[in-house]
Formats: sequence, C-alpha cells, structure tokens
Amino acid sequence: RQPIRLVPQTPLGIDVHHWTRWTGLEALPVGRRRATGAGVLDTGRYAAALAAGRPDRRPMFIRLTPTGVAWVDGTEEAVDAVILATGYRPNLAYLAGLGALGTDGWPLHCRGLSLTIPRLGYVGVPGQTGFASATLRGVGTDARRVVRGLQHALTLDVTEPATCRFPALASR
Repeated sequence: RQPIRLVPQTPLGIDVHHWTRWTGLEALPVGRRRATGAGVLDTGRYAAALAAGRPDRRPMFIRLTPTGVAWVDGTEEAVDAVILATGYRPNLAYLAGLGALGTDGWPLHCRGLSLTIPRLGYVGVPGQTGFASATLRGVGTDARRVVRGLQHALTLDVTEPATCRFPALASR
C-alpha cells in the first residue's frame, strides 16, 4: 500500500538486533508500540533485490478470489500464494464487536493472551512483550508463550478470559 522504507540494520557498524539484545531492550515490557511505518531493517540485501525488481511488487489487490486475486481494474489473476508481509499495521476491526479491543482499537491482552475472550491469543502485535515482538526474530518467542497458554486453557477447558499476573504488562 505504500513504498517500502528501508532503514540501515547496522548503523555505526553494529547490528541493531545485537544492540537491543545486549542492552536488554528487546525483552523489556515496553507497552504497546504503535506501528508507525518505521521501516524495514536492511543490510543492503533488500535494497539490491528491490532494485532488481524482486519481488514483483504491485499495488494492493482489491480482493481475494477462489483462485487468486482481483485488481482494481477488474481483472483477476491466478496466484499460488499470498503473503501479507512485515510493515502492515494491524487491522483488527473485525474483533470490535466481540469486546476484544480497547477504545483505541488495540487488543486487550496480557503477553498475547486476551483479557476479554477465552482462548484467544495474539502474536506479532507491536510491543506485545517487548521491542522484538513484531519482528520475525522476536515473534517466535511470543508465539511459543501464547501457544503454551492456549494449550493450557484447552487442556483445562477454561471458559474464562486470561488474567494477568503482572498488571504492568496488561495492554488496556
């Protein structure tokens, strides 16, 4: 929907991921960090691929079809897969009627487990548990935690929403 904005991954010769891990910033409960289009960290590899036309980047399609996508001009194209990639802002409006979202439109959760809907979990939410939550490198840790919580709720047939043992980590 917007041009990709690349940000150097190694400013001053030090990888941003190394710095956030070394300082402990990636694991801090930083609260909800809004997706602001800060950019995609790049070592130069992505810039080179984009300059070479990889991937085939086009404007956003208007809808999915049973065999592919439909474009704004009405044409349809068969595709094997669609990947909605990093850089999209979470759009959770479809959960609004369920009471899963706060007045700001963001999930009410504690470390990825819904505080209002039993057995609902989130991963990849910016600031979910820390700086790295909405990154490919950090989402796995959050996903494992959420899956364990959901497995526990399913095993015990929990019908109440999650509670937060650490109120400072609740996202309201």
